[in-house]
Amino acid sequence: MDDWLTALPKAELHLHIEGTLEPELMFDLAARNRVDLAYEDVDAVRRAYVFDDLQSFLDLYYAGCSVLVTERDFSELTAAYLRRAAGQGVRHAEIFFDPQTHTERGVGFATVVDGIRRALADGHDELGVSSRLIACFLRDSSVESAEATLDAMLDHRDAITAVGLDSAEIANPPEKFRAVFDRARAEGFLAVAHAGEEGPPDYIRQALDVLGVRRIDHGVRCMEDDPLVDRLVADQVPLTVCPLSNVKLRVFPSLDRHPLRAMLERGLCVTVNSDDPAYFGGYVADNYAATAQALGLTRDQLVQLARNSFAAAFLDDAERAAHVGALDAFVRT
Repeated sequence: MDDWLTALPKAELHLHIEGTLEPELMFDLAARNRVDLAYEDVDAVRRAYVFDDLQSFLDLYYAGCSVLVTERDFSELTAAYLRRAAGQGVRHAEIFFDPQTHTERGVGFATVVDGIRRALADGHDELGVSSRLIACFLRDSSVESAEATLDAMLDHRDAITAVGLDSAEIANPPEKFRAVFDRARAEGFLAVAHAGEEGPPDYIRQALDVLGVRRIDHGVRCMEDDPLVDRLVADQVPLTVCPLSNVKLRVFPSLDRHPLRAMLERGLCVTVNSDDPAYFGGYVADNYAATAQALGLTRDQLVQLARNSFAAAFLDDAERAAHVGALDAFVRT
């Protein structure tokens, strides 16, 4: 089953490129850029990967980002992710990045985007992985900072498909960013947002009704609100769920307590993704395999998850049909 799940054609729609920074690359980049790390070696970093909640993870995540300085760094980071993803059956990836994490420490917006986009182009040519890029606003930073980030994005609209909203959810409701999302959509960007991970189900409603998002990232707490679930099912709003992340950050106590199977059985458009795989113990096929085992998912349900991933992706009709055709051909074999 694990080999079959690895080969299963799939899209990954919830992936923070900074969260793919493996400790080995972290130390290589730290040495190259003369950045001091608070950890003695790779093993010390890995021992730190025990988190009490989202904030405890973010503290380490942002410390790791300090080694990313040059266009080459961002290109190497992205290329490393694409190689791993292609090896786990990813045919299409929609990648988040956090501009403010870098611009606020003096790294230019263009440095980040140009490094990532160069690797994405190579990934398409060399690995056959298509992609989209999503720039996220940090919800625990100011609205003014988000507005400035959107201003910087306008010179790179050819590289960026959508805006998102991530970082610490508690006490940072989506409605805080109404104006910047209104402006982003008016400029032609699509919109997604993290909601309903640690925050309440109402944050999912705000993301839909106030921010005008096309997808909800995480969204697992919708299961606490039956009318909300009914709405999400009726509208087939995609939810980009990250099972290993949810357990690692204590959203659920164990994978066998995760609601993914119940979400599928309710008819929600659920997808499986890896979130920050360098920190959470697995890339996308690892998430499929672990969840399938813990929840007893059937092959039909696993194929449905893969099919949902292409249905939820920001693809044009021809691209979507090609990916779904490849999935159908795989399933028939």
